Amino acid sequence: MWTEYITKQNDRWDLISYQFYGVSDKFDIIQQANEKDIPPEILYSPLLPAGSRLKIPILEEKPIKKLPKPAWKE
Repeated sequence: MWTEYITKQNDRWDLISYQFYGVSDKFDIIQQANEKDIPPEILYSPLLPAGSRLKIPILEEKPIKKLPKPAWKE
């Protein structure tokens, strides 16, 4: 599953990663999702041209495992 994003002037892979995932180092996930649709000279360039359509994969959040209350808290 993915969402679409249209790049703006001065967009970079790391900034888009931060915008969607909250961290800048997951840009490789976005690049992999777009490698068939984006030419290599754009795919591996740090600065993206305005107006490019990108697929942004939606990452599943893992549920937080609840631990039982300690005996002294009951």
